[in-house]
Parts: sequence; C-alpha cells; structure tokens
Amino acid sequence: KVAIKGIERELICPACKELFTHPLILPCQHNICHKCVKEILFAFEDSFADGGSESSNQSSPRIRISASSMDRIDRINRSGIKRNSLTPRSTLFPCPSCQRDIDLGERGINGLFRNFTLETIVERYRQAARAAIAIMCDFCKPPPQESTKSCMDCSASYCNECFKVHHPWGTVKAQHEYVGPTTNFRPKILMCPEHEMERVNMYCEICRRPVCHLCKLGGSHANHRVTTMSTAYKTLKEKLSKDIEYLISKESQVKAHITQLDLLLKETECNSERAKQEASQSFEKLYYVLEEKKSAALRAIETSKNIRLEKLQTQVEEYQGLLENNGLVGYAQEVLKETDPSCFVQTAKQLHVRIQKATESLRSFRPAAETTFEDFVVDTAKQEDSLGDLSFHSNGLEIPEINEEQSRMYNKALISWECPGKMDSADIYVLEYHKLTKEEESVTWQKTEVCGKSKVLSDLDDDSSYAFRVRGYKGSICSPWSREVIMRTPPAPVFSFLFDDKCGYNNEHLQLNPGRTSVESRAGFPLLLGSERLQVGCYTTLDYIIGDTGIAKGKHFWAFSVEAYSYLVKVGVVPSNKIQKLFHNTHDVTSPRYEQDSGHDSGSEDAFFDSSQPCTLVTLGMKKFFIPATPAAPKDPASRILPLPSRLGICLDCDRGRVGFYDAGRMKCLYECEVDCSGLMYPAFALMGGAAVHLEEAVTAKYREYHDDI
Repeated sequence: KVAIKGIERELICPACKELFTHPLILPCQHNICHKCVKEILFAFEDSFADGGSESSNQSSPRIRISASSMDRIDRINRSGIKRNSLTPRSTLFPCPSCQRDIDLGERGINGLFRNFTLETIVERYRQAARAAIAIMCDFCKPPPQESTKSCMDCSASYCNECFKVHHPWGTVKAQHEYVGPTTNFRPKILMCPEHEMERVNMYCEICRRPVCHLCKLGGSHANHRVTTMSTAYKTLKEKLSKDIEYLISKESQVKAHITQLDLLLKETECNSERAKQEASQSFEKLYYVLEEKKSAALRAIETSKNIRLEKLQTQVEEYQGLLENNGLVGYAQEVLKETDPSCFVQTAKQLHVRIQKATESLRSFRPAAETTFEDFVVDTAKQEDSLGDLSFHSNGLEIPEINEEQSRMYNKALISWECPGKMDSADIYVLEYHKLTKEEESVTWQKTEVCGKSKVLSDLDDDSSYAFRVRGYKGSICSPWSREVIMRTPPAPVFSFLFDDKCGYNNEHLQLNPGRTSVESRAGFPLLLGSERLQVGCYTTLDYIIGDTGIAKGKHFWAFSVEAYSYLVKVGVVPSNKIQKLFHNTHDVTSPRYEQDSGHDSGSEDAFFDSSQPCTLVTLGMKKFFIPATPAAPKDPASRILPLPSRLGICLDCDRGRVGFYDAGRMKCLYECEVDCSGLMYPAFALMGGAAVHLEEAVTAKYREYHDDI
C-alpha cells in the first residue's frame, strides 16, 4: 500500500488550500480545483469593475488574489471583459502555483483536462482518512444500507441487493464495470475538450497534453510533434519509474539532508535569538545615551530656573522696599525725623545715594532675568534623520559608487552607479538627492527606491546643483552611503531639434545619419579638387548646416559632442535673416596672409573680419576649444586655447540677447557674448576636413534599459 498520509501536501489545491475537488490541469501543468478557477476568474472580474480596489479582493472567502497578481488587472481590463452571472468571461489569470499568466483561450474552463489520476489518489486519501465512515447505497429505501460496490458506468454505489436489482443477469447493465465503494467516478474514455465527440488518442510533445486526431489535422496542434498515446504512456511511465527508483535509492542521502536541515533550523533559531539580543543591547545603549542627555538637559534647565527665580525674587524685595512705610522708604522717613543736623548729615549722605539708585531703577525698569528658555531648545533634526536611517550594516554588502561618466544632466537627470566588486549583491537600492542652497542648515533628502543600477529623475530645477548618494539593501541589511556626488543641471530648458537636410545642406561634402542627429564632413576627393583653387590670399569654404527648428524667445540650451579626430568645427547661432548670407559667404576661415607669422594681423583686419561674419560662432578642432579674440579676451593666444570637453552646450537667451558656450559635462560656461536676436535664431554648425558632430540624445525613462540591451 502507498503511504497515503505522507503525500497530503501534494493533494492540496494551491488556491483554496484544501484537498482537490475535480482538479483541472492548467497549461503550465499545475493543478487547480474546478471551482477555484471559476472563483479566481470571478474575483478578477470584480476587481476590473471596482478598479482593482482592495475591497474587491474579497469576492471569495476561499480565494485571495496576491498583490503581485493585482498589477495585471489594468492590462487584462483593456480587453473589455464583462461578467456573466453563471460563467466567467475572463480567460486570463495568474497560476496560483507559479504566477505565470494562464490564457484559457476561447473555450475558457471547458478547454482544460480533468486530472482523473489525481482525483483517484485524492479519493483514496479521503477513504484512508475516513476508514470508519461507510459509503451508503444510493438506491435503498430508508434507512439506506452500507454499499458493497460502485458502478463506474452508472456513477452510483449499491448494496448487494440493489446491485442485483439494477444489474440483472443477461442484460447490458450486467456488463458494467464495478469497483469497491467509492465516490470518485471517472469516465472510461478521455474525450477531447476542444472536440467533445472525439477521444484523445495522441500526445502533443510540444504542449505536453493529450490531443485528438482533429487537433493534429487542423487544430492548434497541426504543426506540433505528436506521438501515439501508448508510446507516450510507455515512455512517461518508464521515465517516472526510473526517477522514483533513483529517489528511493537515495533515501539515505535524503535523510542526511533532512538531518542537516533540522540542525540548520535549530541553528537559525539560536542565531536569531543572539541577533535579537545584540540588537536590543545596541538600542539599550542608545536609550542610555538619550537618558543621560535628557537628564543633563533637565538639570541645566532646572539650574537656570533657580538662578533666574533668585534674581527676580531679589528684585521684588528691592521694589517692595520702595513702598511707603516699608523698607528703604520707611527707613528714610524715620531718618527725616532726626533734628540734630550733624547726626542727620552723617546718616543722610549714604541714604541719599541709595535713594537715587532706587529712583534711577524705577525710571528704567528691566527685569533681572529673562523668562524665556529659548537657549535651552534641543535641536534633534539631524539625530532624527540619523535614527530614521538606522539599519543593519554588513561588511559583506558592497558600497555602491556613482559613475559620473555614465551619469549626465540634460532634459532629465540620469544617475548611474556600480559596485566595485562588479557583483550585484544588493536586492534594491535607495537613491537620495537634494538641491544645494546657501542655507545648508536644514537639508531634506528626497528618496527613491530603484531595482536596477540607474535612475532617471525628471523633477529637478534648471541651473541648480544637486547632491546625490546611494546605498544598497539586501533584506533588512543595508550598505553605508556612497560618496556624495554633486552635479549641475543645464542653465535653461533643453531645446530639441534635428539637423536640417534641406536648407543649404551640401550632400557632397556632408553626410547625415538616418535620424539626422549626426553630421560628418569627409576630407576626401572633393576637398582635394577644391584645393586646386587655393592661392595666396584666397579663402577655403566651410560646409554649413543648421537646425530644423528656430527660437523666437526665451532661454534655451542644447548639447552636442565633437569627435576627437575633427580638424575644424564651428558652432553657434545664426538669425533667420542672415541664413542666405551664411551659405554664400566666402570669408569663412582666414587666408594664409591672415596667419600670425604673415605680418598682416593688424587690428583693422580683425575688425573687418569680425564685422563680416553673418553669425556668432566659436571655433573647435584638434581637441581644442578656441575662445574668440575680443577686447575682453586675454591677449596671450595660448591662454585662449582650452581642452575640448567631451560634451559641449550652447545656451541662448533671446530676452537678454546673449549666447553662452558651456562644458556640458560640468555645466560650466567657457565663453559668453552678445548676439542680435531680432529674428528667429537657429543652431548653426560648420565643418571642414575630417570632422563629425553628434547631437545629445534626450534622456528618457527607458534610456538605460535601451543601452543595456545594446
């Protein structure tokens, strides 16, 4: 006999936590009661109707939809499901065992196979559990007799007499199959749930379920690999038998593992108690420190109170002496009664000084002590923040580090971090940030939980500096905070545009990528042909390209990067009324006679050159940033040459008529000048030789996921 009592956990429905009743096989191969499937589907439909509220999660006293399953409601609800009072119309729900989404298809519950084998085992378990309870005959007149056999064809139980009456010899019923008393009646032939008139005679190896020949010919299993039912029965039974034999042969090893696990259970109990004691001791120390601080603060307040009360009481007594027939005044009145001049003068001199002091004190009355205790207010804001961050620290949990190269500030803030050991030991990370202000007394950190190693923030102010820090959590254990990193947001809202491939675009010298976010100038054969016209005093033409969107007002910022191999690039802005002049201008770069060693670099020539430019541009190239030669610029040429930042930015303020050129990585202004913003202003770029410019990609919520996939 099989030890029925030892397999009880295998016979429990994962939904209702009771013995299976008419179990059905889900596509994920887990089992569930027929009634439970309907209740789950009805519960989901109730959740749809109530918008997924918690109260709607109580539609069935036996079924509870887990919190992880409730987040599927919105997605399923978009299919327009409506409830029928008898049959659930919903066909999508999470498996209670594995939480996978189960789609029952058009046939719904009717498309699931009933697990008769499991049902038989459950029935044997029930019989073993209620061995003393007899199954009564279904046809006896009251009182019914105990049944002796059950007919599988009639799905009924009989005593000996009733069985002879309903199954007489010589009739068809006499050929019925009968077994011992049972309440589990199963059909002799398993029918296909999709084709109800067809019996299953094949096994689909892809879907791992029995199918009929119609399923294979033109149904959902037409292109699947199938085998005969007998072959599948033999194969699966051999595999199951071998696996069971292997497990039985390893019984000693299993028992050893159970013994080890029992020891681990006891060890876990002991270690948890020890950890509780250590945690209690730590908090007791904090209590002791707080009690000491509390006692010291109360003692200081009490001492100050006594001193102040003493001063005020003395002052009260002094003023009481100024009353008539009382104290000093009474004594003075008695002195005035003295008639001997010499004796009066001897006493009155000192008394007069005291009277004068009392008079002055009366005119300028001030209490001898303050009544407020503002100096004794305890500021616990920082300590409260520290206690709020109090958690278990572990040396085994790595301290994350914010990667400043991968992090960037643009239209949104992208903050990325990594662990030094390159191991993702934390389950979740907490990113905190706050805006830096001049008043750093009360800093309020904003907190956000992150499952990955990057976070996009969109609620930051322009032209502001922020401090960021991150820590990892693994259960209740957390790492120390990372080093704080300070980053600055752009000076103005980000302006989005693409390169214009129509207005003045020279496709012979310039090449745009399909997205029009990158432009490249190739120093190839066309440039060599153009160099035939180069003579002393002639100019080489730049290839210009502008943005496809103009700016009429306000303050805007955009960023881009210039390839390190670029020979010559000019960047800036151009007004709409000078675009035509820009593309037809021949004085773009200096001629050989304008070079410093030519002897023709006079100031008048500088003035002519500057005034002839149709737009405001700065020069980049050979990994350098060249500050234009202006009266305010340093006279030494070497001091006007800066290293080229990896990312550059331009800030155009149309209202103030100024344009600034920034190191977009640090948001530091490198050069700023006035600009005429009378018309629409367009971003302008010029390239010569081998050069390339890439517009900064906007930060989106999926930015890191996209790049991680790449």
